[in-house]
Amino acid sequence: MKAKELAGLTHAELSSELEKLMQQDFNLRMMKGSRQEVKPHLFKQVRKAIARVKTIMTEKSLEEGK
Repeated sequence: MKAKELAGLTHAELSSELEKLMQQDFNLRMMKGSRQEVKPHLFKQVRKAIARVKTIMTEKSLEEGK
């Protein structure tokens, strides 16, 4: 998802999206560890998506604190 799409989500939706992405990251690492074929670009995409979601969550929490 793009940052603009994520900004419109609630905190609960962002949390579930983060959990889904972290599970995907775990699955990719397990596939790599068991020597299954994994497309290497997916690691970078998932890590960036996790960072994007965490950034939006932080921004929302700071806005709520004001």
